[in-house]
Order: sequence, then C-alpha cells, then structure tokens
Amino acid sequence: MKKLTTSLSAIANITLLSLLNVPNAYSMGLRSFVALPLDKHGYVVRFLYEHITGSTSGNFHTSTAYGLSNDQALLFSIPYKITANDENHFGEFSALYRHTVMQDDFFSGTARLALLAGAIVPLSNVPSDASDNVREPAVQAGFVYTFFQGRHEFDIDALYQAGINSRADSGRYDISWQYRLSPSIYPDWGIGSELYVVTELNGRWQEADEITHQVTLGLQWLQPTWVIEGGIVKNLTNNNDLTVLFSSRFHF
Repeated sequence: MKKLTTSLSAIANITLLSLLNVPNAYSMGLRSFVALPLDKHGYVVRFLYEHITGSTSGNFHTSTAYGLSNDQALLFSIPYKITANDENHFGEFSALYRHTVMQDDFFSGTARLALLAGAIVPLSNVPSDASDNVREPAVQAGFVYTFFQGRHEFDIDALYQAGINSRADSGRYDISWQYRLSPSIYPDWGIGSELYVVTELNGRWQEADEITHQVTLGLQWLQPTWVIEGGIVKNLTNNNDLTVLFSSRFHF
C-alpha cells in the first residue's frame, strides 16, 4: 500500500509540473532585444537589417545576449551603416545588464519584470561630421515587463539614455503584442514550429525634439533553435517614412 501511495504521489507531482510548465518560447518584439528569456549560460545571436523605403542606405545590426544566470543577462548590440557611396561605418556600441527582479510562473503562462542598466559607446570610425549624439557616450537605464499566457504575449520596455558632455538626452519605448497563429494548442510532448503575428507601438525621443511614435507589424517563424522574422515600421509623427526590417536569430 505504501509503495502504491508513493507511486501515485510521484505521478501526481510529474503531472502538476507538466501542467505548470511554461514553454521556453522565443517570441519577442521586433524592435527590442531586451525581453527575450535566457537560461544560465545560454546565448543568442541576432542579425537584423533595416531599410527605409526610397533611401539608398540601410542599417545592419548584430546583437548578442548571454545568460549569466536564470535571472541575469548581458545584452550587446552594434549597428553597421551601409551607404550607396561606400562610406560604410559602425555605429554606437550598446551594452545592457538585465536583472529579473520578479517572475511569477502560473498555469500556461508567466509574468516577469526586469531592470536594465548600461552604456552607449561611440566607435572610433564615426564620421567627423556626425552629430554630437553619435560622437559622445551615454548611460542608459530602464525596465522590461513581459506577460505571457496561452497564445498571447505582451512585452513593454522603456529606456532613458542620459547623454554625457554635449550629447543630448534621449529615450525610447516599445509596447509589443505577439499572438500565436500556429499551433493553436501545444502538443503533449515537445514544441515544433510556431508562427506569431506581431503588433507594436514604438516611440523614439531626443532632447529638444518631439517624440516620434511608430507602429510596427510583422511575423515571426519560430523553430527550436532559430527564428526568422520580419515586418514594416510606419512613422505616425514627423514624417511618413516606411521602414522594412528582416531578422534572423540563433539560440544556443
């Protein structure tokens, strides 16, 4: 009888853990890299290309994230500007430390809050005629909040970047909603391919200028170790620029 009770208890515990298990999905907003979950010693490499329609230049971003622990991560990003006249150059190196201060896992979902802190460092080959904002460093701080349940995920992040010396202060926010189109229900064992639609409201601000609001629409195709995603960005203020972006991510 005691053996039977032990077996039933073990089965109940395994079942409960399975029900409470939150799939380690790789969905996130298209315009921000700070919400992605990372396991200890896990890392992600992302390649992103942005192109404003009608222009002859584009930006190629390389980003890396590394999990120091289950609640601490380092995030790095560096853009490379591609121009038609071959005056290509690297942009500003961005480094962020992310510390998850709250995580609540529940049935088929999770809620997380993390704080962000880091710096922006201009690189040596920034053109001499560039503005002070890309020739002087800045410190940055903010937060990211994620809520995921069922087929829905919401990511909200904000960063304030305080300029040093003559650099103007700046900031940004991203509010993203990801909805899983496929599969409608996760299988009992394992997670294969997933397809998400992404809708975002983004804002970019610089001292002495009004904030630029943007809307982003896109798709994400998730595989167990890699992701392909893309979308379009429409400015709602200042101008009517339309930007196309395409990204690939690799998870290790």
